Amino acid sequence: MTLADGSALTAFLLAALASFLMGLSKAGLKGLSIFNVTLMALAFGAKSSTGLIMPLLLVGDVFAVSYYNRHTQWKYIIQFIPWMIIGILIGVFLGKDLPEKTFKLGMVIVIFISLGILFWWDRRKSQSVPKHWSFAGFIGIIAGICTMIGNLAGAFTNIFFLAMRLPKNEFVGTAAWLFLITNLFKLPFHIWVWETISCETLLIDLKLLPAIALGLLTGVVLLKKINERNYKKFILIMTAVGAIAILFK
Repeated sequence: MTLADGSALTAFLLAALASFLMGLSKAGLKGLSIFNVTLMALAFGAKSSTGLIMPLLLVGDVFAVSYYNRHTQWKYIIQFIPWMIIGILIGVFLGKDLPEKTFKLGMVIVIFISLGILFWWDRRKSQSVPKHWSFAGFIGIIAGICTMIGNLAGAFTNIFFLAMRLPKNEFVGTAAWLFLITNLFKLPFHIWVWETISCETLLIDLKLLPAIALGLLTGVVLLKKINERNYKKFILIMTAVGAIAILFK
């Protein structure tokens, strides 16, 4: 498992940077997941990197759950997670045959439509939230498919939690539990169906632990310095930038 040009050092440096950004994201600076995934894919290949990322994601999830657990809003997890699990199961079977270009284009279109709706709500200063089951259902299924195929559910979960008007800490705490549960659910499929997790990938993950730990600690410090209004703007901007980056991934 090496970089396409055979440079093991370059591959490791890209993976270390990806792990650091992953730590920032898990600590609450949401919207960075596309960059983690892109860097890992450059280092180790698209499908192989999805399995290599999984144990690191779980490390970040456990930290985030431990640190932000008191802020978790379980009603939103209960509302969202059944749909996301359905999406994951769909993604297990789609992942082998779906053309990557079609997947990326469809994902970007849905992200920008959703961001447009959120921007419109914000301009209206509306405090209402979508209550119909179809909103959580649609976003949840798409998020599940995207997280299984490319670990790219972040944009859609960001959209859902922003639409629910969750404050900063509740946003992070609720997302932490959501991703811990869904990543644990995905783990067996990576081990026994796609076979993207092995002793070799786990050894690489061990070497990357210091990078994700540094990202987690840095993220906690930075999150405290961002106020509620600026946090929402950060999420919206990073989600939009991430959607554009998907096209060039």
